[in-house]
Amino acid sequence: MNASFHAVWTRSEAVARLRAALLALTDEEHSICQVAAERRILCRGFSRWNASEFDRRWRGAIGRSTHLNRSQMEQFANLWQLSQQVRQRVALACDVKTGRSGACRGWDEFSNEELSRFCAELLGENVEIAERTEPTPADAVVRAEKEADIPFCGE
Repeated sequence: MNASFHAVWTRSEAVARLRAALLALTDEEHSICQVAAERRILCRGFSRWNASEFDRRWRGAIGRSTHLNRSQMEQFANLWQLSQQVRQRVALACDVKTGRSGACRGWDEFSNEELSRFCAELLGENVEIAERTEPTPADAVVRAEKEADIPFCGE
């Protein structure tokens, strides 16, 4: 274990602790996506995407507009996230199960390393995240990048 880590948390434990902290920042009018964008925390919410990527990810849920600006489109996305939380009976947009076609995959979007960083930033806890039953697509990307550096068949 890395010496800079003070504790080992399971992925479920880290998500539960992060969820509790994030709930204190949201309300019935502000999804965590909006709060994360405004405060530049977690994944950075709506602000993590440039205009074309925002449109690509959100047009299926909120459509397109030629007369609304980005801020207004983000407000629609925020309302959509809040409605999905109610519909799916979950506390945060990160808990909404959108699958591959949604704007993001919630908690599954984040690798264990990212969750560890969020715990440090939001909770002030330097932890190692361990134990996962299934790797996330984010973990697969990291693994593929590492494997790309390994010579193949004597290259």
